[in-house]
Amino acid sequence: MALYEHVFLARQDLAQAQVDALAENATKIVEENNGKVTKVETWGLRSLAYKIAKNRKAHYVMLNIDAPGGVIAELERQTQINEDIIRYMTVKVDELEAGQSVMMRKQDRPDRGDRGPRGDRGDRGPREDRGDRGDRGPRRDEIAGE
Repeated sequence: MALYEHVFLARQDLAQAQVDALAENATKIVEENNGKVTKVETWGLRSLAYKIAKNRKAHYVMLNIDAPGGVIAELERQTQINEDIIRYMTVKVDELEAGQSVMMRKQDRPDRGDRGPRGDRGDRGPREDRGDRGDRGPRRDEIAGE
């Protein structure tokens, strides 16, 4: 059997229980057709890059599936019919990730390190000590003081 990752986006106005029911429904479709869902991850309510069907956000859910291709065709057919799902994508993979997916690990990473003091200009020093104004020309007080 082949390995797949199936991600779908559910409408933003659904409750988390309804999103979980959609994931259970997809799992049921796969298992009824002799496939197996090895992992279900809910990534939560996330912002979309652009509006889709008047939605600015969507609930993201990913399923890792071990099933033949016909099962995926039936899953995608059922997903197209469901009006609570605004987008979906299924990708065939060589192997499934054992632990958390990258989307879940991204939240666990530590904050950025120290960036140094604000206004640090490295070895060039502060701008006013350099004496040049670059392409901007003389300052207003230099013109008024002539």
